[in-house]
Amino acid sequence: MKSLKTRSSILAMTAIMVLLTSACGKAETTTSGTTTESKPATSTAAADVKKPTEPVKVIWWHSMSGELGKAVDKLVADFNGSQKNVQVEAVFQGTYDESINKMKASMDTKSGPSLIQVYEIGSRFMIDSKAITPVQKFVDADKFDLSQLEENILNYYKVDGKLNSMPFNTSNPILYYNKDMFKAAGLDPEKPPTTYEEIANTSKALSKDGKSGSSFAIYGWFMEQFFANQGVEFLNNGNGRTAAATEALVNNDAGVKTLTWWKEMVDSKTSANLGRKTDDTKKAFLAGQIAMTLDSTASLRGIVSGAEGKFQVGTGPLPKPSDAKEGGVVVGGASLYILNNKSEAEQQGAWEFIKFLTNPQTQAWWNVNTGYFPITKKAYDEQIIKDNLTKYPQFQTAIDQLHKTKANTATQGAVMGVFPEARQIVETAIEEALTGKKAPKEALDNAAKSITEKIGAYNKTVK
Repeated sequence: MKSLKTRSSILAMTAIMVLLTSACGKAETTTSGTTTESKPATSTAAADVKKPTEPVKVIWWHSMSGELGKAVDKLVADFNGSQKNVQVEAVFQGTYDESINKMKASMDTKSGPSLIQVYEIGSRFMIDSKAITPVQKFVDADKFDLSQLEENILNYYKVDGKLNSMPFNTSNPILYYNKDMFKAAGLDPEKPPTTYEEIANTSKALSKDGKSGSSFAIYGWFMEQFFANQGVEFLNNGNGRTAAATEALVNNDAGVKTLTWWKEMVDSKTSANLGRKTDDTKKAFLAGQIAMTLDSTASLRGIVSGAEGKFQVGTGPLPKPSDAKEGGVVVGGASLYILNNKSEAEQQGAWEFIKFLTNPQTQAWWNVNTGYFPITKKAYDEQIIKDNLTKYPQFQTAIDQLHKTKANTATQGAVMGVFPEARQIVETAIEEALTGKKAPKEALDNAAKSITEKIGAYNKTVK
């Protein structure tokens, strides 16, 4: 990877010098980045300041484990080796939920991180916490060109036109299918179903010999995506973006249509209900027990590799009703927030690291080694991505799906402070409908009521 530009090092050094001079007398930083001393001109304080010998230390909390954790460590090592002014220390903090709970506990102390990776559904809480310095502040000060980044990825993390965090690991859901099973059923293996109606018919054609045509995990993220793909909002007030959301809309026509379609396939035994874990549907797919499933784009390499020698994997876009309005997918994954209870030098150091992560070369390496989208457009010009697309042509589906997404409040994604709880409530509703405990409309009505109540309670806590 290339080293940071000289300008980046100068900015980081300037921030460090501001911090040190402020210890000797009240310093004021001008908009041009120069520092003026408030002591009399006869003061020798400035002459006594020595160049710092220790780099600024940035603690980064993340939730990437296993191979992803190794990829994170490589990024950090490359950044630290590229310059001398900032040294990042990556600290694994468990799952997204565990990490954000630890951050909440550390907010009134200095024990927390300078930089933290937070899942996309934690966005509203992070803004309301007032614990962050919006990334937009550094973007504006540095005249950082956001147009070099993917618009449909940035859109999720923008609220009121302001970028609060920098996207890091980004994915969306796609359809995975077994080309060999398609051939055996007399279906065109190069033409995946793209609508609810086609999925239902294809599932029926593929269901034989004790095998199911499809199976979709009971995952709230999928329901959120089905809404966006129909151009329909999940919450009122522009998905919580024109004003704080006060009502859940999960029981509207788009939700009922989706859950009814899903339930009819399960009832007819053309689609298997394997529960909430995406790993369970993935294992069934790789074992040849189901012909189609939904999963994250970040799972692509693992799925293709897992099927190697057994069958060919095809990919298709997320399905939607044939009469759906213009929509698209919402990005999943996580982004990076800079915490405001750290020194200016640490915050600036975190920004320097964030800029390094947006380099085309960095993003190309990250994409090839993890399967997450590059957030920088020019990353696609890097040879390693071109080679990777040759090896894994299925990933083109995900790229096309992202780029075809129509930008609006539906595809920007919903934001609410109780999103983790809301997702669980929606999963319970899906489960109740698929198992016959409640009709789809009743299950979603109850879910909408419960989520709306939780939103109301949360909104009262926000000052």
